[in-house]
Amino acid sequence: MTREFINTALRDAVAEQNTQSPDAFRSAMRELHAADIAKHLVTLTRHDAAKALLALSDRSQAEIFGHLRPHIQVELARIFNREQLATLITAMSHDERVDLFKQLTAEEQSALLPALAHAEREDIRRLGAYPEGTAGSIMTSDYATLTSELLASDALEKLRQEAPDKETIYDIYVIDEDHKLIGVLSLRELLVAQAGTRVGDMMRRNPVFARSGASTDTIAEIIAEYDLLALPVVDESGMLVGIVTVDDAMDVTSQSRGRSVAQFGGNASIDGGPDLSLRSSSFWNLFKTRVFWLAILTVFGIVTSSIVAGQEALLEEIVILAAFIAPIVDAGGNTGSQSATLVIRAMALGEVRLRWRDLWFVIKREIPVVLCLGIVIGILEIILAYFSKGIGIEVLLTVGISMAVCMIIGGLVGALLPFMARRIGTDPATLSSPMITSIMDLLGVMIYFGLAWLFMGHLMV
Repeated sequence: MTREFINTALRDAVAEQNTQSPDAFRSAMRELHAADIAKHLVTLTRHDAAKALLALSDRSQAEIFGHLRPHIQVELARIFNREQLATLITAMSHDERVDLFKQLTAEEQSALLPALAHAEREDIRRLGAYPEGTAGSIMTSDYATLTSELLASDALEKLRQEAPDKETIYDIYVIDEDHKLIGVLSLRELLVAQAGTRVGDMMRRNPVFARSGASTDTIAEIIAEYDLLALPVVDESGMLVGIVTVDDAMDVTSQSRGRSVAQFGGNASIDGGPDLSLRSSSFWNLFKTRVFWLAILTVFGIVTSSIVAGQEALLEEIVILAAFIAPIVDAGGNTGSQSATLVIRAMALGEVRLRWRDLWFVIKREIPVVLCLGIVIGILEIILAYFSKGIGIEVLLTVGISMAVCMIIGGLVGALLPFMARRIGTDPATLSSPMITSIMDLLGVMIYFGLAWLFMGHLMV
């Protein structure tokens, strides 16, 4: 169906043109994917979007709601009355409803809880207790379990009854009487098994699992490494407490990469606030997440300009030196940004970790590369400077060597800073491109004028 059809159907529902035949509207919406409806739902005002959602079934509401951005979910939740919101949260997947609940204010949470059934309240409290960034914070308690003594026929009947209420049944987890994970089998294995085969005889023992306190990055790595649809999560005693599905792991990875891109450009929140969106973020959020970085960079700029101003006598005597300040410091910053990007990407992919062996590996890889880059670009700068400006040997040596040294140091700084950030518990991506550039601006002018005094200081006597 076209974009125009979706928009028309949604607006008709809002205008109450379908109140006499709500089933027709619901039937039309059932032919669309929830993600498509969510995409067009945000084009309506929040109140109109809420009206359109309420015209749908509880399950459809929950599916569409799950495809909306978190801040839009909160805005819509605040339009629903308590009973409507409780109905929606009950229909949502366990992990998604916890995410929504945690975004509400304490007052809103207190008002909502009495409207929920006891099972939902306890599930939200239990899952919501896990710290952000851990497996527990993204797992769902909505999974299928079997016991080892069940026969395949009985197990299938049990799954047939439970399947409509489970998020996924592609993998079924086998537990003992203490709810400890002892095995796993796929739905396919269960379907092709003989009716009289015991679950314990067909299950795979020693399944891959993660602890509830494991980082979300670790979870994503395990799921990717073992090509899993879902990863079981256990507590310290080995009890199965939830699963992380591959789509939830992908969502976390996508959010992490988006945040890293923003931080690398100096545009990410420094206080753990909501992710920025050019379309939906408020003026204040756009302002406060950028002003911090710009203020820090301004300090670097002032220090750098003070160093340049202190070389006034040298620049007055040898004016041509001023023409090469920008390309030299830019080369150092650009090389540093390249190195930092490579290291941060390697960290994100799990290729390098915070250990001396990996640090030494990165240094060994970067040193020959930045040495060659510095020498080649330094020589190129000398050649271009000679033919374009016809300057003397002292200036040529100063420019060429400064270019090479700045690029070498820039590359090493860019490679080392992500490790330093990890060491102090900071996201390496926060050592953003403009930050590295500013550091190299400062170091670059120090190197440049230091070499200028070395080669041409005698001219000032």
